Amino acid sequence: MQYRAFGKLDWKVSALGFGCMRFPTVGHDKYGPDIDTPAAIRMLRTAIDHGVNYIDTAYPYHNGNSEVVTGQALQDGYRSRVKLATKSPIWFIKSPADFDKYLNEQLKKLQTDHIDFYLLHSLDADRWQNIILKYDILEQAQRAIRDGRIGYLGFSFHDKYDAFVQIVDGFDQWTFCQIQYNFMDIENQAGMKGLQYAAAKGLAVVIMEPLLGGKLAKPPRTVQEIWDSLPVKRTPVDWALQWLWNQPEVSTVLSGMSSLEQVMQNIQSANVSQVGSLTPEELEAINQVRQTYQRSFPIPCTKCEYCLPCPQGVAIPRNFEIYNNAHAYDDLTGSQNTYNHFFNDKQRAVSCVQCRLCESRCPQKIAISDWMPKVHEYLKAEITK
Repeated sequence: MQYRAFGKLDWKVSALGFGCMRFPTVGHDKYGPDIDTPAAIRMLRTAIDHGVNYIDTAYPYHNGNSEVVTGQALQDGYRSRVKLATKSPIWFIKSPADFDKYLNEQLKKLQTDHIDFYLLHSLDADRWQNIILKYDILEQAQRAIRDGRIGYLGFSFHDKYDAFVQIVDGFDQWTFCQIQYNFMDIENQAGMKGLQYAAAKGLAVVIMEPLLGGKLAKPPRTVQEIWDSLPVKRTPVDWALQWLWNQPEVSTVLSGMSSLEQVMQNIQSANVSQVGSLTPEELEAINQVRQTYQRSFPIPCTKCEYCLPCPQGVAIPRNFEIYNNAHAYDDLTGSQNTYNHFFNDKQRAVSCVQCRLCESRCPQKIAISDWMPKVHEYLKAEITK
C-alpha cells in the first residue's frame, strides 16, 4: 500500500480509503438496510489487512446500518489499526444540543469512544448559514474535540465553488474536507479549483465518487477505444483512480466497494499509485475521454446558469445534467432515481410552463421549453405523486 500526506498532520493515510456507503446487501436495494454483514466484515478486514487505514461511513448510509456493521468489523483489534471517519447528519439538527445527541448515538453504534475524523455532512451555502452558524455547531464540535470524542473536524461538500471557498475560509480549525471529484467533475462542485484551494490552505482533501457513482467503470465503445489505444493497459476503473492519485493535492481516494473482488482490484491499483506517474500522452488521452463523454450529451448545456432563476423554480441545468448523464453513461435507472427522489416538485422539468423567458438568456440558444417535457417523460418513472 502507498501512503500519502494528510494535510498538516504528522500521519500518513493510505492512498485507498474504504467508503462504507455501498456494502453488499441481501436485498434488491444496494443502498438499503439489509447489509450482508459477514461479507461486509470480511471485505473491510481484508482491506485493513492489506494496508488500508482510513475507513469512512456516515449516519444515513444503509438507512443507519452502515455505522453498526462498520463498528462490528472494527472489533477484534481492527479499530486500533485505522482512522475512523463518520459524519454528523446536520439536516436533523434543530438546536445546539442535537449535535451531541447524534454524535453520542454514533459512538455507540460504532462501538468506540472516539471518532478520529468527524465531518459535517454534505455542507452547502444554505446549511452553512442556517444550521452550522445558526446553531453554533462549530463550538459544539470543538467541545467534543476537547473532551476527546472527536479527533479532528472536517466537512463534506456538495455545492458550487464559491460556497466551498466561503466554508473553507469561514473556520480556521478545519483539518480536512471531502469533495466529489473525478476526471469528469473537474469543473463541477468544488472541482479542481476547490481541490487546489483547500490543499493550499493546508487541508487534507478526501475524494469521494472517484468513478462518478460507478458510471466510469463501464464506458461506451467510443471511450473504450481510447483506453485500448494506449500502450499501458489498464481497466477504466484503474485509469480513473490513477488520474486522481497522480495529483499531489489528493490525500486519499474513497472507494465504495461492494464485493471482495472490487476490494482486491482497488488495492492492486493503490499499491502502484504515485504522484506524477501519468505521462503527458496519458493525460491527453484522459482529456479525450472526457470530451468524448461530453459530446454524447444530447443537450449542449454548459451549466452556466444564465437561464436562472426560473419563475416556476425549475432547476433547469440540473434537469439537463441528469438527462445527459442517463444517455452518456447508459444509466437511466440512476438518473431516474435522482430525478424522482432528490428533486422537489417545483425543481422537476414537469413544472415548466413554457414561458420561454429562460431561452432569451441562454448563450447556447437551447430550446429549453421544448426540451423540458422530453426530459420529464424520459425520467419520470417511479414518481408516485
